[in-house]
Amino acid sequence: MTDRQSTTGRLYGVGLGPGDPSLVTVRAAELIGKADVVAYHSARHGRSIARSIAERYLTDGQIEEKLVYPLTVETTDHPGGYRGALDDFYEEAAARLAAHLDAGRDVVVLAEGDPLFYGSYQHMHKRLAHRYPTEVVPGVTSLSAAAARLGQPLTEAEETLTVIPGTLPEEELTARIAAADSAVIMKLGRTFPTVRRALERAGRLAEAQYVERAFMAGERIAPLAEVDGDTVPYFSVAVLPSKVAPLEPEVRLSDGVGSVTVVGTGPAGPLWLTAEARGALSEATDLVGYTTYLDRVPERPGQRRHGSDNKVESERAEFALELARRGHRVAVVSSGDPGVFAMATAVLEVACEEAYRDVPVRVLPGMTAAHAAASRAGAPLGHDYATVSLSDRLKPWDVVAKRLRAAAEADLVLALYNPGSKSRITQVGLARDLLLEYRAPETPVVMARDVGGPTERVRIVRLGELDPALVDMRTILLIGSSQTRAVERGGGVEVVWTPRRYPEE
Repeated sequence: MTDRQSTTGRLYGVGLGPGDPSLVTVRAAELIGKADVVAYHSARHGRSIARSIAERYLTDGQIEEKLVYPLTVETTDHPGGYRGALDDFYEEAAARLAAHLDAGRDVVVLAEGDPLFYGSYQHMHKRLAHRYPTEVVPGVTSLSAAAARLGQPLTEAEETLTVIPGTLPEEELTARIAAADSAVIMKLGRTFPTVRRALERAGRLAEAQYVERAFMAGERIAPLAEVDGDTVPYFSVAVLPSKVAPLEPEVRLSDGVGSVTVVGTGPAGPLWLTAEARGALSEATDLVGYTTYLDRVPERPGQRRHGSDNKVESERAEFALELARRGHRVAVVSSGDPGVFAMATAVLEVACEEAYRDVPVRVLPGMTAAHAAASRAGAPLGHDYATVSLSDRLKPWDVVAKRLRAAAEADLVLALYNPGSKSRITQVGLARDLLLEYRAPETPVVMARDVGGPTERVRIVRLGELDPALVDMRTILLIGSSQTRAVERGGGVEVVWTPRRYPEE
């Protein structure tokens, strides 16, 4: 609210709720009844839904300002296009209201739902609230109305609610829907076919509910998958309700075979999750994984978590597939990318056995540790590179050494995973000495530990100075090629990059 001399009128943005006049708040009704001017938006046909909701509260002698939109579809010969035409309309409408305010008249602008939630009033507010004393009266939103009519909660416990305009491009809609716990998709109408495809692509169509004209005449509620797109008006929403309510095991299990999704969570916490991965974790009835990685995934009521040691990958995979065979939707949690020295191989190996060949399995990618580390240092992977695990637990060291030598002879940048652990303390030194046969001691090396985590540390050293004692299982090493550069920039910050152009011999 802003203060101004009392000779001007006051501006009120008044929320009317979803459509039923009895859901107008007491404060809104009081202001409507005593306003000097009542303004409302309407389409060119002249009928105003806002006015029809507020009609019982209007009084004799009030001035009515009908703000008629110049267009309703995005086709216009205005030189500024659709947006330009609307901006001109809002400026003209604001000027009309300002004239009343300057004359000392109080102006109520009616708004369906809430004035500042996808409402027309907000355009008047932005143009007038800094010039006149202003009050905004909230109203029941279409979100709350839809949830009430469905009789289902939108959010519970730590769930988040995502509000999505259906006017977004289909790819963006799909990503946001996939990542959401619960969601309400607004502005359907002509966007309905796109929204429906996005829900289907995100795997959420079966749970989506459709609410049309909640608390208004012609109200309709149905599973969204059953709705004919040709019958959908603008005043309708798609709802993905809370997932907590139906989390009882007998409800969450499917009638037949469930599924396994191997989910890459990136190198650290939620900031590294893709939208698709976030959605898969949210949808799962069961989470399976190495306990340390499971701890990075937020807990959800009713979702079962099955943690285990890091050295039982095959057993973990078989356990997940067995759960899926019993109808569970299982997410196998893997750090980084599940296809890079991680759980995807273990799951697929077991899934190809006869007993599990009919269990649906999919793999969702994640940010790799190598790429995350490279981003912190600059662009050391800017040219050809090889990825090698230094662990000799699943392959002999002779094989590791042979591959290191081949990559070194080819002058490839190297991303070295699993460089050391409490039981493996010699590999880093052996790899360093081998690579020094092919690389100069000054070759840049990125030592990146716990990238994205609370103990992140990224250092740039030289190959000849690489100290194995500073490397553990949570460290990844990026060894430069003969072309890799390390340069100190402003502020003493050293960056590493490998040129994309290789010199001709």
